[in-house]
Amino acid sequence: MEVRYSPDVKSYKNLNTNDLRKSFLVENLFEKNKVCSIYSDADRAIIGSVVPVNSSLLLEGNKKEMSSNYFAERRELGIINIGGEGSITADDKEYIMMNKDALYIGRGTKKVEFKSKDSGNSAKYYFVSYPSHREFTTSHKKFSDAESVSLGSSKDANKRTIYKYIHLNGVKSSQLVMGLTELDEGSVWNTMPAHTHIRRSEIYMYFNLDKDSVVFHMMGKSDETRHLIIRNEQAVISPSWSIHCGAATKNYSFIWAMGGENQVFEDMDPVAMDSLK
Repeated sequence: MEVRYSPDVKSYKNLNTNDLRKSFLVENLFEKNKVCSIYSDADRAIIGSVVPVNSSLLLEGNKKEMSSNYFAERRELGIINIGGEGSITADDKEYIMMNKDALYIGRGTKKVEFKSKDSGNSAKYYFVSYPSHREFTTSHKKFSDAESVSLGSSKDANKRTIYKYIHLNGVKSSQLVMGLTELDEGSVWNTMPAHTHIRRSEIYMYFNLDKDSVVFHMMGKSDETRHLIIRNEQAVISPSWSIHCGAATKNYSFIWAMGGENQVFEDMDPVAMDSLK
């Protein structure tokens, strides 16, 4: 398990491109037949992926970084499948996971096992985990059952649909909030006007980009922004003090996950467009 330490609001200003990428960008996810995980000091989030091609894979605890006997001993996690059909077994119950289905796994779940139905079209599981101080029921949410909200317009190149899975009015959790956003064809901007939320960190994972497309992800303080070039199936960590928005060379999708002080989706501090620099 890789460990990441986020630069603070002052030191990030002096980082070069490589240092910014090493600090905030998660490049190597979705390796075949492997569980990948990154432990971030931003609200103690763990970002990861599981791609079981030839056999099932177990999500295990880590004695060094997590000091736990099993992964969810003191944690909860949200999982979204961006690949082919598969299944996840949480303790003794199996959940069928279609493309863009989500599964919330509550604290105290001892065994988490991932499978693909077809090795030629394997499932690709993306997960985000935060510490949990209360046990909630493991819950499956189909993509078709997710709460959806349409925002933006073609005129402003930001027409998009937000799908909410784990939130106050959906799947219950201790602190995790999670869902995904899909942009319509011809739209490229996400989360603009920008915002921050000092009460929680946020993690984006961009996907549905072809190999020649990129996202220009904006980050940093609103009056001294930086950007990261992000490619398909890569994630970016946004500390509580950083804006998080972007535009790409074509439409795309991204999974968002938050953890921190509260779970109110609308709790954000807007940034005026004329203050961006």
